[in-house]
Amino acid sequence: MQKKITQPGKLLDENGELIETGYATSLIREYRRSDIKANSLRIKEWDYYLIGDEHRVIALTIADNSYMGMLSVSWLDFDNPSETTKSVMTVMPRGSFHMPNDSSSGSSSYHDKTIDISFENNGKERHLTCMYRGFRDSQNLHADIVLSDEPKDSMVIVTPYKEDKKAFYYNQKINCLRAKGTVTLGSQGYTFEPDKALGVLDWGRGVWTYSNTWYWSSLNAFQDGHRVGFNLGYGFGDTSAASENMIFIDGTAHKLNHVTFHIPYGEDGKEDYMKPWKFTSDDGRLTLDFVPVLNRRSCTNVGIIKSDQNQVFGRFTGTLVLDDGSEFKIKNLPGFAEKVVNRW
Repeated sequence: MQKKITQPGKLLDENGELIETGYATSLIREYRRSDIKANSLRIKEWDYYLIGDEHRVIALTIADNSYMGMLSVSWLDFDNPSETTKSVMTVMPRGSFHMPNDSSSGSSSYHDKTIDISFENNGKERHLTCMYRGFRDSQNLHADIVLSDEPKDSMVIVTPYKEDKKAFYYNQKINCLRAKGTVTLGSQGYTFEPDKALGVLDWGRGVWTYSNTWYWSSLNAFQDGHRVGFNLGYGFGDTSAASENMIFIDGTAHKLNHVTFHIPYGEDGKEDYMKPWKFTSDDGRLTLDFVPVLNRRSCTNVGIIKSDQNQVFGRFTGTLVLDDGSEFKIKNLPGFAEKVVNRW
């Protein structure tokens, strides 16, 4: 069953509990941090942008996780497979980042001696800027990117947790935003062109339980004159009302049921993220092969806080079945898939 939320209104009731769960194709429910009745240190709010083309990807994050803030930049090169990720962490932001209550407009920013990062949204375009001093080999990274031409539909899901009625995740993924701008690292510059580069926004607000594992995959690409994307994911919370799985063709969403990431194992019995993966859906509407190119691997383990991440970039080939039953075949399109284990 995939329950679609169709009526606008508040996200939380007077007790700080979800009024309705399910999925939508726009940010139909109103989130307000002040409506939350859970422990304020459990609130997590972030904006994560990933922008890329066939050759390069940049990811930019502003996250206010209440007891810990994170400002992060990743720069990946697929032609000569390599990646660099650097982050600044702060203590007890507790809402001081003033993350917008919705994704349609507003700004987020942070500035210190290491990083200046800003996400500006005037309702028509998203202007992302970042200066990260000493990002790699004492070289500064500067990014200046504009995202525009937002598609009609996006993936929105309201996910509850069975173990805590005041815990929830309200999430929007906006796929296939056209991207234009530059990234400069030291004396080397790279330009993203809007007919070749696309971006995705992961907009997340909620109250999380302590220990979670999530699987997420995103594709944003051009094929034969179409903007093609998908959002696939699962692993935490109660998804009995709806999954977050959607296909996007030229801005129109096609809803899928549940999807499984088939991550291969090595001879040591552990997951081998650089071997080819498979993806399937239980409704038979998605069958994909994924060939990895680069794993952005990181593990932070500080006492009771741990984040073990494998974000694997590569190429997808397979068949997508749209809502009208027609098949849309993709071939060798760039995207990523990840498994993240958090205690936070």
